[in-house]
Amino acid sequence: MDKAPSTVISKTQATASSATPAGLEQSRFPDLLAAIDMGSNSFRLEIAQLTRGKYKRVDYLKETVRLGAGLDGRGLLTEEATQRGLACLAGFAQRLKGFAPWQVRAVATQTLREARNRDAFLQRGNRVLGLPIEVISGREEARLIYQGVSRLQPSELPRLVIDIGGRSTEMILGVGRGAHQVESFAVGSVSLSLQHFPQGRYTAEHFRAAQIAAGAELEEALTLFPREAWHEALGSSGTVGAVAQILAANGITDGSITPDGLRWCIERCIEAGDAESLTLPGLKADRKAVLGGGLSILYTLSQHFDIEVMRPARGALRQGVIFDLEDRIEATRNHRTADPRDTSVRELQRRFQVDTTQAERIRQRALSFWHSHNEPLAGADGEHARELGWASSLHEIGMMVSHHDHHRHSAYLLGHVDASGYSQSQLRRLATLVLGQRGDLIKLAEHKHDQALMSQVLCLRLALILHHARMELPAKVATLERHRPGQARLVLSRKWAMQHPRTLHLLNEEVRRWAANGDRALEVALSAS
Repeated sequence: MDKAPSTVISKTQATASSATPAGLEQSRFPDLLAAIDMGSNSFRLEIAQLTRGKYKRVDYLKETVRLGAGLDGRGLLTEEATQRGLACLAGFAQRLKGFAPWQVRAVATQTLREARNRDAFLQRGNRVLGLPIEVISGREEARLIYQGVSRLQPSELPRLVIDIGGRSTEMILGVGRGAHQVESFAVGSVSLSLQHFPQGRYTAEHFRAAQIAAGAELEEALTLFPREAWHEALGSSGTVGAVAQILAANGITDGSITPDGLRWCIERCIEAGDAESLTLPGLKADRKAVLGGGLSILYTLSQHFDIEVMRPARGALRQGVIFDLEDRIEATRNHRTADPRDTSVRELQRRFQVDTTQAERIRQRALSFWHSHNEPLAGADGEHARELGWASSLHEIGMMVSHHDHHRHSAYLLGHVDASGYSQSQLRRLATLVLGQRGDLIKLAEHKHDQALMSQVLCLRLALILHHARMELPAKVATLERHRPGQARLVLSRKWAMQHPRTLHLLNEEVRRWAANGDRALEVALSAS
């Protein structure tokens, strides 16, 4: 539903940003958090205040952008759709003036997962918004949706949560705060309407074909979300909210979605003949073009999954993003609070049988280099350090595939894995980091302008060289200094270096690599002791 009233969140900590978290820049509105949901049909901005377990909406903006309708036959986002999206983001940027970057998270969903030219859109969108836009995977979208629903509508009953977006449908099975099964399917109200209701025409045949297409896409979910596994069904976000409003406004139900209610809606569409001619109390004009696809998916779900009643949920993706952002800030402020991404790292280490002792050596050494070599970078120093730590912890996951060129296998896995808490954008950055852990630097040529990433790569590579024998080293054996602009200086204990000529040889090779293709000159110096 579009409206999320202030709600008491049970058993949560008071985590409003009443004070700016350490290491992050100041804000004019330190007690507020904001989420931008760049959906396939609508873009939404939610601003909220979280204080002592209470969620209070401060502002909410929604614009029907129809980004998903702008994908052409080649999978490219058209310039017309791009301009609609950029214009909306420009308006959001105006509303967010005075917010610091750590307070805002912008996520994009299925359309930008699909678009072949998404990087071009993201570059333009980042400039307009003044913040990075994260493309999240379908499963991460489902996890965040459930987080929003479970926090705003708490229950200990097993529940099925469904979110029908413009180009994808997310399904989640969970109990309490825990999402036990999450999945995303590439069928949504926009895509199905474009394919099966040309020019918005409604016929019984069109609805039948759309339901068959939806069923084919959703059929694999039957074993994942069986009827006996849940006690209540909730529908999140636009499609469910729109249909619920129609049913309530016409006195068909109290806003609950039932198979009979859906059949009534479909019959009214067929009677009208086309979307423009359809006039129903409760139906908003911007929903007409995608109603046929949304009804077809809902009816298919009700029949295939034996859903007698689906009720609109209070929470949605945007609230889940805000709660997740709150968790990240709390993890920065209070190191006893786990960042959900740290949990994913440990799970990946177990799955790919990582040598965790060596990974921890590399992580600690790389982070010590980072903190001695870098000045805070535009308020993101804490996140850059976290990324370096995660890359260090996962740099060898490709060993499970092959020891030969394991860094390439590690990069591929990180670039394609589903990892809870991470956006696809951030996983691609980690993939670039682990790809750069060894070998020539020419493969990072397109990233040389990114000072933070190249500093992360430098710290990771030097840590790996020092620990190439997979052994512990004295804590103060090496220090990485910021020598002069465009230069870095690694200072080694002379005594230790003379005892380890192989390491010194590898470091001299590294100096040559940075001179040839790096973004800075690397110098190795020996201390007096």
